[in-house]
Amino acid sequence: MRAFLDQLRRHVDGDVLDDPASRALYSADASNYRHVPRVIIRPRTTDAVVAAVALAAEHGVPITSRGAGTSIAGNACGTGLVIDFSRYLDAIEVDGDTARVQPGAVLDRVNSLTGEYLFGPDPSTHSRCTIGGMIGNNACGAHSVKWGKTSENVTNLHVLTVDGRTFDTTAPPPLTLPSFDPAWFPRLGRRVSGYALDAPTLTQQLVGTEGTCVVLLGADLKLVRRPERRILVVLGFADTYDAADQVTQIEDALAVEGIDEALVRGVRTRPDLPEGRSWLFVEVEDDPERVAKITKNSMIIHDPAHQRALWRIREDGAGLATRMPDGGEAWSGWEDAAVPPENLGTYLREFDQLLARHGRRGITYGHYGEGCLHVRIDFDLAKGYREFLEDAADLVVSHGGSLSGEHGDGQARSELLSRMYPPEAIRAFEEFKHAFDPGNLLNPGRIVQPRKLDDDLRILVAPPRIPTRAEFAGDTRRCVGVGKCLNTKGGVMCPSYRVTKEEKHSTRGRAHLLFEMLAGDVIKDGWRSPEVAEALDLCLGCKGCKRDCPVDVDMASYKAEFLHEHYKGRVRPRSHYAMGWLPTWLKYGLVNRFTAKFGRFAGITPERSLPTPTTPLVRQLHPLGEGDEVLLFPDTFTNFFEPGIGIDAANVLAHLGNRVELPSANVCCGLTWHSTGQLAKARRVVERTARALLPWTSRGIPVIGLEPSCTAFLKTEAPKLSNDRAVHALADATRTFAEHVAPKLPAVEGAREAVVQTHCHQYAELGFDPDREAMTKAGIAPKIVEGCCGLAGNFGFEQGHYDVSIACAEQDLLPAIRSNDDALVIADGFSCRTQIRHTTDREPVHLATVLATRLNVVNR
Repeated sequence: MRAFLDQLRRHVDGDVLDDPASRALYSADASNYRHVPRVIIRPRTTDAVVAAVALAAEHGVPITSRGAGTSIAGNACGTGLVIDFSRYLDAIEVDGDTARVQPGAVLDRVNSLTGEYLFGPDPSTHSRCTIGGMIGNNACGAHSVKWGKTSENVTNLHVLTVDGRTFDTTAPPPLTLPSFDPAWFPRLGRRVSGYALDAPTLTQQLVGTEGTCVVLLGADLKLVRRPERRILVVLGFADTYDAADQVTQIEDALAVEGIDEALVRGVRTRPDLPEGRSWLFVEVEDDPERVAKITKNSMIIHDPAHQRALWRIREDGAGLATRMPDGGEAWSGWEDAAVPPENLGTYLREFDQLLARHGRRGITYGHYGEGCLHVRIDFDLAKGYREFLEDAADLVVSHGGSLSGEHGDGQARSELLSRMYPPEAIRAFEEFKHAFDPGNLLNPGRIVQPRKLDDDLRILVAPPRIPTRAEFAGDTRRCVGVGKCLNTKGGVMCPSYRVTKEEKHSTRGRAHLLFEMLAGDVIKDGWRSPEVAEALDLCLGCKGCKRDCPVDVDMASYKAEFLHEHYKGRVRPRSHYAMGWLPTWLKYGLVNRFTAKFGRFAGITPERSLPTPTTPLVRQLHPLGEGDEVLLFPDTFTNFFEPGIGIDAANVLAHLGNRVELPSANVCCGLTWHSTGQLAKARRVVERTARALLPWTSRGIPVIGLEPSCTAFLKTEAPKLSNDRAVHALADATRTFAEHVAPKLPAVEGAREAVVQTHCHQYAELGFDPDREAMTKAGIAPKIVEGCCGLAGNFGFEQGHYDVSIACAEQDLLPAIRSNDDALVIADGFSCRTQIRHTTDREPVHLATVLATRLNVVNR
């Protein structure tokens, strides 16, 4: 193996990765399985792919092709050489209604370049899935009812065989392919399981072979014309069976998707849907009333933003369905079986009976228009898993269906193919693979000569082996690998990944490394792991993942716990003492214009100028106003650096009929200690603060927060950190400034545009609706920046983070400010305002200052 690795490094133009962190990162896809690879290459050219495959063949090393790693059947993880096409091989050429692409091209990027056309198949992972992965699994998506599977939209493949031959599938070399009997194959549009020997062309036969026959080097795609309009009709039904029974009445639709009430319950804010407990989302180009008549409960939606909000529920289904209503875990495994649409209602009823017989629960949704059902099930992976899958396979076959309707067989279903196909078909599949890969080196164990479906299950083969809290062990497997954190547009998650494009800097990558750290056989140093520390070093702690991840992975909290354990009994980085203990240094006057000049000795990057304190708010502001009592929380940043914001807030609150009070002494939420992993100190600090504020919180007096990070910490993180009654009382009493004042604000005449940078912790934990209401009443038209400012508390001040911090700001924030020269810049977060001051000549303001100005109550 050493000779193989040495030759890869000498002869392959690309990244050759065999370090523990990389092997851990690529050991799983979005399935239940785990296979630790020996080496990963990220080739820069197709010639590099040819060279790597030749070396692997020479050394007898198995080869697995990988795109975004979102395969849910165990199709994209292997024990030998993993070829990651997504990093470099992503070229796209568009010519009218044809596109020529490399395997690593991402679907959304393809469709952003195709003008009046698009590539029809659109799985829910469209923002990050690669065309190579779609071809490997014969992906479909919501619109296959109109445009078909990937196999029906690809006209040519450029492929490589293990023996070094490259060819186009439209002009193949002589091949000895097996004969077949059409009777072997069930007649339904969503048949993906097995090999499509009955497809009319070699191109279509090789689509969906999951990298088991050839290595894909490129593809020609057939594009379809974009619809002139898209209208969404939502139909409500009494239950999922009723919804399934009606799908055959729907004709000429672009999409027919079903969701269940259990899936909707997983959404933070319940959407406005027609009456019912199950819904069909039907997308049409025209005549929506025709569809709406199918049921008495319907809704026709023309607004694109409203449509996107509802479609997001469906697209996030694979994540939302991984948690049962009671918080229990649910798993893939029996994920996407398909039956003829006319059988779907009956199949669903019998499938639910099967679940009940096995004592299992599942949340169902999917492509009802084509009879394809998605479900995550609360399997006990150590007991009864095989028995359920065997019974489920028999059930779907009895309805003339396919074990897989779009994601391929992988390890999850290949062993079950003999229940769907006769022995003659299985032998023909073996002959088909042998024609291309006689040595069985390409993705072995899938489709042909399958691995057992209950071997290599991730949580069984890699259980936690180092001491930790049970909750933390569960958190590390919370990520199910769907890879939404690999998005490069929209939302906040994950800022540093968007800069580096490295898997280890994605939320998924960090979660996988933490899982492997607890397992201990690849990442071997436990809590002292340098690999995990390196990956988490560029985590900004923004909490964007807690909002944007479909399963609410909260990497900021996991990072805090890791740092707590990692540095236990050890000297910490200087910045942890400088920034983590900042409230203490400010309290005792140890931060000033003189000491700020020597920040580099405290681990502060030399590119940043440290803010200097002024007279604290608690010394300037005395109780004012009459009416309902409120307590203004003097967080460290407002108190010492920008007390004017606190004065503006107090004036607004008093103007709106409140008596505003402050605690007599400095208080702190403990956030800076928490974010640097000093959890014991953070707990002591917040408990001391909570007890000091108990005279107010015990009487139900609202505590008004001005700094979003501190407010969010008091409401959500502090109660998890401490069981102290006073801490929970403080959490219950805490609310944002906008939340308190928005309902009471009078409408102000006039209009002013504003670029608004929402603090990431507010985005993740607190919500923005009250702020929007307050701005609207104040005559402010907000343009919301969706993305992290990049400073993120101590992150942007620490040495080694400056370039990433600025690159994060350049993604959304700074372009928005530059393109709106005349607009106000509103940023409630101290970090956000600091980043704006460091990178522009604009002066950002807090919402409190905006309202004080608009209400003409500024008085400092």
